[in-house]
Amino acid sequence: MDDQNKNLILATALSFVVILVWFVLFPPPEQTTITDQAEISAIESDEVQTPSASSAGTVGEATASAEETLPGSEAARIKIDTPRLEGSLSLSGGRIDELYLKDYKVSIQDDAPIVELFSPVGSESAYYALYGWAPGAGVTGTDVPGPNTIWIVENGETLGVNAPVTLKWENGNGLTFRRTISVDENYMFEVTQAVENNTQAEVGMAPYGILARHGIGEDGDLPGLKNFFILHEGVMVMADGVLDEIDYGDVRDFDIDPNERAQAEVFQVKDGGWVGFTDHYWMTTLIPAEGTTFKAAAKYDARRKIYQTETVLPTLLVAPGATEEVTTQLFAGAKEWETIREYQAEGVQKFIDSIDWGWFYFLTKPIFWLLHNINAQIGNMGWSIIGLTLIIKAILFPLAFKSYVSMAKMKELQPQMEALKEAAGDDRQKMQQGMMELYKKEKVNPAAGCLPILMQIPIFFSLYKVIFVTIELRQAPWFGPFQDLSAPDPTSIMNFFGWLPWAGPQPDTLMALIFIGILPLLLGISMWLQQKLNPAPTDATQAMIFAWMPWVFMFMLGGFASGLVVYWIANNTITFTQQYLIMRSQGYKPDVFGNIKSGFKRAAKTDDK
Repeated sequence: MDDQNKNLILATALSFVVILVWFVLFPPPEQTTITDQAEISAIESDEVQTPSASSAGTVGEATASAEETLPGSEAARIKIDTPRLEGSLSLSGGRIDELYLKDYKVSIQDDAPIVELFSPVGSESAYYALYGWAPGAGVTGTDVPGPNTIWIVENGETLGVNAPVTLKWENGNGLTFRRTISVDENYMFEVTQAVENNTQAEVGMAPYGILARHGIGEDGDLPGLKNFFILHEGVMVMADGVLDEIDYGDVRDFDIDPNERAQAEVFQVKDGGWVGFTDHYWMTTLIPAEGTTFKAAAKYDARRKIYQTETVLPTLLVAPGATEEVTTQLFAGAKEWETIREYQAEGVQKFIDSIDWGWFYFLTKPIFWLLHNINAQIGNMGWSIIGLTLIIKAILFPLAFKSYVSMAKMKELQPQMEALKEAAGDDRQKMQQGMMELYKKEKVNPAAGCLPILMQIPIFFSLYKVIFVTIELRQAPWFGPFQDLSAPDPTSIMNFFGWLPWAGPQPDTLMALIFIGILPLLLGISMWLQQKLNPAPTDATQAMIFAWMPWVFMFMLGGFASGLVVYWIANNTITFTQQYLIMRSQGYKPDVFGNIKSGFKRAAKTDDK
């Protein structure tokens, strides 16, 4: 076996093994459908988690009684209506607990409902934002508003862009609380909490914000999650420039924190940050003002199956006759790169890292940036992926050129290599020394042929991450039947790629793996043609491996996102063209059709035997 074939087989086998392990251990996630929440008619039996204080500035365990809790349908509501959001907030606790994303549907069907983000207590999996004050010096728990306090509307009717709403509550003991909520044209809420002290004594209290998610079932599961290895779903904490990601399963395994009187992990933030929950495409985040010192916490209430993130700011001392206030932000929406980048530019620390860029972030970020800008010019994500492939291949062209030239030189050295093998006989050490001297003399690197293939592995995984994680690829159309490049190829051999009047197999079934679509077929053909640039290896084992490789990859990648398969087809096509032209420039004319014919003849002989 010559060194050129050794290197090619090594690189191909390595690529095969990596993708095989990836496919077997971490198969593509099942397609999930988010449905509308049922209309709320009654409150769930468990009470809303109400913060109380064990010490100034500390939010402790729940203390509300069921009698204090009002169902969202019984409390008055303030409508939320912006160009991108709709929903309402409840005057019971002033909770922001009903929110829909106008720009996103749960599927590509015309009649599909829009995506629901927040849902009130009493729904299948309640999800809401809650604000309040932890009592400190001179204040008891009944002196501050809680999650079930009924607020009155002081100003505003509908919460919208440039239309804030102010809520008011008086405790009857000289303290007046106000909460002013505003929202911008995208997904950022601003919440200003103020307390007016009309007593004769100084009081102290700490403002807090809470995001709560109610799990369902014995394990506290959350509906709609992908639970896929390469995707982070759970808690995110940015503390002083350091990002912590905690999966929901790890949140359930928290130890009891005696200070919090709950299963919790606490982060003391000295110079700004944020905390919240992230799903595949959506995110909610509590954001204190830039440079603020605060306590961030992630908690789990095992009895009620409630996940919670919170921020607690330093205690404010309010003198008699004085008013103190604090303003924080709440992000609740889609993880759009451009929108999040704008918020980061406005002062939200490292907010762009809320997108899960993965282990190869140093490749994933620039690849996405490039793809995003290409799509801004072309306006079609499928053609943008092909354009991205062209640019990547152009960047790697010097390496590819050197590799292919090296391969051509290796072919020229074939007679001399055969002569060395005959002269060395069974003396392998002598043969290897002779080979090294020949390589050195002719300035040939036998490993150069592996590099282009090996370079594709991290690029492949990075692009897979981009296509799978970023919302810009969600439901992104290309043409014809390919209306969602983040989903597997919807066509199938079963219905002759859409020409016959019945549907293909569901994407998450074994039938879909067998009856593949047109894109995986094109992938296999492109790999097969790329092989035919060179004659098949003379060794029978090598020939068999090479013969099966394209078709194994074809079935393996058939269930991957169609955008990724488009990239792979484009990459193979460009590689074929590059290699053909470079080989011609070096005086070697590939006999593609001759190699195809010889392959069929060899297969026929094997069948005859």
